Amino acid sequence: MMKTKLFNNALLAGLLAVSSLAFAADWAPGAVDWEKLPEIKKSKLGLYLTPQQAWDMKKANPKGVALFDIRTRAEAMYVGWPGDADALVPFVEHPEIMTDWDDKRHMYKLEPNQDFVPELERRLKDMGLGKDATIILVCRSGDRSSKAADRLQMAGYGKVYSVAEGFEGDTAKEGPKAGQRAVNGWKNANLPWTYKLDKAKMYFPR
Repeated sequence: MMKTKLFNNALLAGLLAVSSLAFAADWAPGAVDWEKLPEIKKSKLGLYLTPQQAWDMKKANPKGVALFDIRTRAEAMYVGWPGDADALVPFVEHPEIMTDWDDKRHMYKLEPNQDFVPELERRLKDMGLGKDATIILVCRSGDRSSKAADRLQMAGYGKVYSVAEGFEGDTAKEGPKAGQRAVNGWKNANLPWTYKLDKAKMYFPR
């Protein structure tokens, strides 16, 4: 348990240390030249999908492919989520009472979700799937999902795909939408999403 906690804390520290690099990403919508993928979006497994590919893979085998949104509960609630995802399983989360501030990232601090792997395993078990399952992870812009894929690899999973563009996508560097997440991503690809949350698919700490 202690080793897992230390690993998760180190993983989060690494993620937060390079998170600002996500704003430098210049990844064209639908691009599949994965060798050129920004480092922050790369996983050790090297398995990636565009939002459209992820959607097509899930629809082709809805019971055999697991699609998990790994963003925070607040993101799903206020930004929307892919309603056909099998569950929301946050990789990191804000503390229940958000009192700590991250000066570098200009936001409330995030903490590793120690329940990430156990919760994902519970969801897979409910689907009748095991460690050989095809798993698709989607976060905001592809950085957390790559780190979460690394975490699952450590836990023995070998077919974990990261949606490289994420749900919201990357931020535009210039033009009238500069600073907005309007470059790529699930929502910008006009794939199905909703603000309506299904309680049975939401994450509740256990």
